Amino acid sequence: MSFDGLFTRAMTKELVENLLHGRINKIHQPYKNEIIMIVRANGKNHKVLLSAHPSYSRVQITNESYENPSVPPMFCMLLRKHLEGYIVEDIQQVDLDRMIIIEVKGRNELGDISYKQLIIEIMGRHSNIILVDKERNMILDSIKHISPSMNTHRTVLPGHQYVFPPQQNKKNPLEVTNEEVLRPLDFNAGKLDKQIVQSFAGISPIFAKEVLNQAGIGNPSSIAEAFLQLIQPAKENTSSPTLISGDKETFYWIDLKHIDGERQAFSSLSALLDRFFYQKAARDRVKQQGNDLERFIRNERDKNVNKIKKLKNTLKEAEQADYYQLLGELLTSNLFAVKRGMNEISVVNYYDENGGSITIPLNPQKSPSENAQNYFSRYQKAKNAIIIVHEQIEKAEEEIVYLERLLQQLESASTKDVEEIREELEEEGYLRARKQSKKKKGNVKPALENYISTDGTQIIVGKNNKQNDYLTNKVASRDDIWLHTKDIPGSHVVIKSNHPSEQTIKEAANIAAYFSKARESGSVPVDFTEVKQVKKPKGAKPGFVIYEGQQTVYVTPDLDLVRSMKN
Repeated sequence: MSFDGLFTRAMTKELVENLLHGRINKIHQPYKNEIIMIVRANGKNHKVLLSAHPSYSRVQITNESYENPSVPPMFCMLLRKHLEGYIVEDIQQVDLDRMIIIEVKGRNELGDISYKQLIIEIMGRHSNIILVDKERNMILDSIKHISPSMNTHRTVLPGHQYVFPPQQNKKNPLEVTNEEVLRPLDFNAGKLDKQIVQSFAGISPIFAKEVLNQAGIGNPSSIAEAFLQLIQPAKENTSSPTLISGDKETFYWIDLKHIDGERQAFSSLSALLDRFFYQKAARDRVKQQGNDLERFIRNERDKNVNKIKKLKNTLKEAEQADYYQLLGELLTSNLFAVKRGMNEISVVNYYDENGGSITIPLNPQKSPSENAQNYFSRYQKAKNAIIIVHEQIEKAEEEIVYLERLLQQLESASTKDVEEIREELEEEGYLRARKQSKKKKGNVKPALENYISTDGTQIIVGKNNKQNDYLTNKVASRDDIWLHTKDIPGSHVVIKSNHPSEQTIKEAANIAAYFSKARESGSVPVDFTEVKQVKKPKGAKPGFVIYEGQQTVYVTPDLDLVRSMKN
């Protein structure tokens, strides 16, 4: 784990430097397990993220934007009651555990001085955010409730005494000597990295592996030296936040030489976490919220793929229309030779240059003319079927393109975008409209994403079909520049300028490529043209347009560039 006790120590220092003596002005709970506090300190507003997410638990100062629900959850309301207006008196880590306590002081509703503790336990799926009345050591509430049946060691419920998680009684790595590093290690037992983790507080496997990597294949003293050398920055309260992009992205408060990959240094731990978790937690939430939606869209797409296969088989059968016509004409020419009750008749095929004969199956219950008419009817049905089947295949192919576009949009959707996609499917008749408990607000405009190019030009992005239609047909001016990935599902992008620089076009193209199905590709073709050259055909699916007069630029999607332009 990257967010271990040593990382928590470094983050605590960062929080103290930025938040100490600040005032808590606003509190939001955008998602089930996450709290945002706006703290005014040192003449600046700091957005503090407290996360008890089972996979992305952490504490940091963030610059990311979060969508707040229209009705705040009960825990959020309680935090507002007890913490808004309070002053941050202290921020401390509990030993070297992944626990941070924010001590606050303020006045309660009676005007009396009150002391509270906001305790953040960063423990994976057991993570929690707990508000405690410090003077009584009583839990006021927590973001997750833990009953006695769930945990025999402690209960986390309002009104109960706060009890710390069980102590592991490990050595403090900040206070050990060379001999004390080596004492608990059994070199004959192997798995030294696991032994280091089990022996010292705040140490994670990732740190232990770095110790062994720096020690190399040497004597035991080299391990002690590497251990103390790596722990020295923690003693000095210094850090070098680093993101390593290898087989998978890894972050840590110091650089890790044992992991191969491209390295990126950050000015703060919070900036590092913003970069690492950018869209990861959001994607996880969207996946949970839109899982049923994605499954439905994929099923609809697969139905259309199978439908096309069946239609093509039908088309092969329908292509026998000319054969039925031939039989009908030959039978008509030989009616004199046909008698009711015959099962077949062989006649000369005068269309055959070699003058060969052909056997025509007959229905013995029908007259000669009825048999001939039957073949002409089958010819006409097959001929009509070819037209209908081609139309149905074309329609199914359009459906697949539309559904593929929706799947692409879900990949970069926010929770609000997912709701708009769901509404679109209801409006298009794919899903049954849900009953609204409250009256839906009318004429709610889709929320578009704004970016600013390096030369200050505004770039606007639509991330789903509703937003794309609104952007292209309502927001954009005729002379603005419109961009879209060439023959690839993606977002509509508009440059709010009729003469953008070449650099701005490339940056806007980068955004278009990033918000497309080709996000992970290199050298993505992006078309651009004037908005007035973009048309929406009558009766077309949402988000579908045709355009002309385009030029094409090739770009490789760059996440860091896209983030740097976000307004």
